[in-house]
Amino acid sequence: MTDAALLSVSRVTKRYGPRNGGLTAVDDMSFAVERGEFVSVIGPSGCGKSTLFHIIGGLTQATEGRVSVEGEAITGPHPAIGMVFQEESCFPWRNVIDNVAFPLELAGQGRASRHATAQGFIDLVGLRGFEQRHPSELSGGMRQRVCIARTLAARPRLLLMDEPFASLDEQTRMLLGDKVLQIQQQLHQTTLLITHSITEAVQLSDRVIVMSYRPGRLKRTLAINLPRPRTADILVSPEFGTYVAELWNDLRQEATRGLAEAEG
Repeated sequence: MTDAALLSVSRVTKRYGPRNGGLTAVDDMSFAVERGEFVSVIGPSGCGKSTLFHIIGGLTQATEGRVSVEGEAITGPHPAIGMVFQEESCFPWRNVIDNVAFPLELAGQGRASRHATAQGFIDLVGLRGFEQRHPSELSGGMRQRVCIARTLAARPRLLLMDEPFASLDEQTRMLLGDKVLQIQQQLHQTTLLITHSITEAVQLSDRVIVMSYRPGRLKRTLAINLPRPRTADILVSPEFGTYVAELWNDLRQEATRGLAEAEG
């Protein structure tokens, strides 16, 4: 970990049940995310990725270890951390601009001021012209963009995303990946993405953290040395394919181990 680290995860362990007879979901995880960095966490199903997400977001307490943002311990939900979940969470009774402006309304901003700020984030995620639409009038990908804009409107220091595109078709995922890249480039937003998609992780990230099968431990960290700014065109490059193959080899080893234990 360096002095530039915005997020520090230090020796985090999460156990359910008694120490010797329960389940260890995450074991002794340590890593850091520096300011402006985009880091993804991947691992086989059941490795504890979502548990780690909830611990970092302050929704679940670690059994051992410490999570901090800029040196401040995270012990519960924190305004420094914005969270985007797998299931889109738009308010169905609010239109797009009022969905995006919601955290600003909670902070006490007047209507004109919060709508002006929200408009900037609506433009950023590519939804200009849809301000007065309600979630029922939008596609799944558009609703998830509303959720991202609403989270960014609160100006979090860390954007934490848990498989936000998992329910979308592959084409929409790729297009949203391009949009997330544009957002990260414009805002220099520090981001931690939990994903099961190797392609998504390589496309978006500066580094990819690989977790082992349960209990989830740090297996390796791989730096993605692809030029920025990136677009979906990078997906067909030989360098991209090399990174995907390398990460797949890691995941295959862990998934095979998990399958063997399940068949046991």
